[in-house]
Amino acid sequence: MVKSIVLVGVGGQGTILVSKILTAGLLKLGYDVKMSEIHGMSQRGGSVTTMIKYGDKVYAPNIGIGEADMIVSFEKIEAVRALPYLKKGGIIVTDDREIHPMSVLTGAAEYPHDALDKLGETVENLTVLKANEIAEELGNVRVSNVVLLGSLVKKMGLDQEGIDWKELVGNMVPAKAKEINLLAFERGYAL
Repeated sequence: MVKSIVLVGVGGQGTILVSKILTAGLLKLGYDVKMSEIHGMSQRGGSVTTMIKYGDKVYAPNIGIGEADMIVSFEKIEAVRALPYLKKGGIIVTDDREIHPMSVLTGAAEYPHDALDKLGETVENLTVLKANEIAEELGNVRVSNVVLLGSLVKKMGLDQEGIDWKELVGNMVPAKAKEINLLAFERGYAL
């Protein structure tokens, strides 16, 4: 059986780093894994999407409309944008963080503050985290991605497979940020 995950965020949030850690962990667990990245205008605060498929045999990473088992969102409006990919009965895990795009900052558009309400009306299995707040408490907002990763590993049941996710995280983040990322993973896992 093949499972599909769409990870979405805004440039600079560490969406791709989390995707790479998750992919490496899934490979260590013996799954065939394929991952693709779509950067868009990520360096200008635009959307970043990665798609991961894993299972016994995976032929391509692309996930079509209505095919994702799970959406992981690092910003709540990105979850709304990715919603068409979610299959019926799928899961969304999102941070409740708001990052205003350029169109909102310039006054050309309004940020849809009811994004979580829209998701709640549409998705049965919605988990909303305060990963950004936890990262701020830890002293570095940039580790909110690893808070989400910790929660994701637990939610997916990947912690029962005998892999040391903290070691994997520690090996894949910059050495100077290793300690805080490990704390972030622990906090996310405990959610």
